Amino acid sequence: MKRLVDFSIALVLVAVLLPVFLLIAVMVRLKLGSPVIFRQMRPGCKGNPFMMYKFRSLTNDTDDTGRLLPDAQRFTRFSDLLRRSSLDELPELVNVLKGDMSLVGPRPLLMQYLDRYDRQQARRHEVLPGITGWAQVNGRNAVSWEEKFKLDVWYVDHHDFLLDMKIMLMTLVQVYRQAGIHQQGHVTAAEFLGNRKDE
Repeated sequence: MKRLVDFSIALVLVAVLLPVFLLIAVMVRLKLGSPVIFRQMRPGCKGNPFMMYKFRSLTNDTDDTGRLLPDAQRFTRFSDLLRRSSLDELPELVNVLKGDMSLVGPRPLLMQYLDRYDRQQARRHEVLPGITGWAQVNGRNAVSWEEKFKLDVWYVDHHDFLLDMKIMLMTLVQVYRQAGIHQQGHVTAAEFLGNRKDE
């Protein structure tokens, strides 16, 4: 049932939003450069790797030696617009159609974090990762990583059709309000998992 719902909704969204996809692609190419699509390997269900797609949100600006500048220096007003509106996430609908992701599930992080989770945190990979999730609609970057992982595991144990519908509706409201996107002093996943592993 979940797979059928995911595929059906993603297919409709891709068809309806195709003009938006094309417009964003043109804008990304003009303002941020190429390639338009950012590709990165992420862990899926059971930790199996898949290639995740997003619209790029950073420029290709480099220093005098040809090395890419830090992310903060390659982040533009257009980058901020993409992330605040979550429009950079739209290509992940293709991942949903392919079966790599679900519309709702724990957000996929980086492959190198896999060996840093404790046993309970690793349970977030018992389901397909999602474009949005229970952690995202309960604070996003306004809550700690420890709490995010607890929310992810709670979702694994309680997910069903009605909860997924609730999360998708809450996501629309959150995107409209642009809540919890940037949080001052926010700790990255690498910092949290790295510190936890060293303890």
